[in-house]
Amino acid sequence: AVAAAMSVFVTRRIPAEGLRVLSQASGCRVQQWDSEEPVPRAELLAGGAGARGPARRPGLKVISTLSVGFDHLALDEIKKRGIRVGYTPDVLTDATAELSVALLLPACRRLPEAAEQVRSGGWTTWKPLWMCGYGLSDSTVGIVGLGRIGQAVARRLKPFGVRKFLYTGSGPKPESAAEFGAEFVPLTRLAEESDFVVVTCALTPATQGMCNKDFFGRMKKTSVFVNTSRGAVVNQEDLYEALAQGQIAAAGLDVTTPEPLPTDHPLLSLKNCVILPHIGSATYATRSTMAVLAAQNLLAGLRGEPMPHELQL
Repeated sequence: AVAAAMSVFVTRRIPAEGLRVLSQASGCRVQQWDSEEPVPRAELLAGGAGARGPARRPGLKVISTLSVGFDHLALDEIKKRGIRVGYTPDVLTDATAELSVALLLPACRRLPEAAEQVRSGGWTTWKPLWMCGYGLSDSTVGIVGLGRIGQAVARRLKPFGVRKFLYTGSGPKPESAAEFGAEFVPLTRLAEESDFVVVTCALTPATQGMCNKDFFGRMKKTSVFVNTSRGAVVNQEDLYEALAQGQIAAAGLDVTTPEPLPTDHPLLSLKNCVILPHIGSATYATRSTMAVLAAQNLLAGLRGEPMPHELQL
């Protein structure tokens, strides 16, 4: 009887593997907004009504988000209504760490700027100081948030010849840090001593706006800043000023506020700022795994079973 009552409304086009898990589940009726674009409110309400979903809120039992982040969810309201929430941590660690390194390298070696010089005819003759950037060898890397992704970033950067790792967060993690010989330091010291700063922490009230004027003012003029966590961790006005005035050398962002970033945003006018459209987990394999986990979370929640990954509200 429980299985027969399971109705699901999928609000976006998702990898086929995840949809297959839902469609093959016994007694599960699936409706989908089959588009790459967000479902319009009217369609969401109509589809949700058919699935006993958002339009009939008393019938909404489970929300399963295809993401590790959950700051897009109205958690207070969800908790008040007793709705269970599934999410997809762990499975995107490697993809996001790879993207963090992939973003750091073009920022520190000025690759987008150099490629533009080739296209525009700015490449004329060899010049000893032209297009020079900063290398990782013998550098100090500071990681803000030595969680799963932060550790995976350090693991990938270590073979580049990084001399020293610093990290900061809510508290020391000696077991995790031992692999890299990383030292736990206050945020201010990390800013002052790091040649490269990589932000991989969660967005919380304590971390919101943490990378601000004071933070960038403490960084070296030769330092490179990378954020692949959440846009709101950074005060973007302060970052713009730091980059425009040469307080820091360069920045790479995979996350911004808002998203998408308006095309006339001041940060996009800077040559020393590389901005990507939040693609940290965007590999085919990772997104497929995320979709399957999201589907498994949803089905378990509807069946009243423990989810593989449930957000504890």
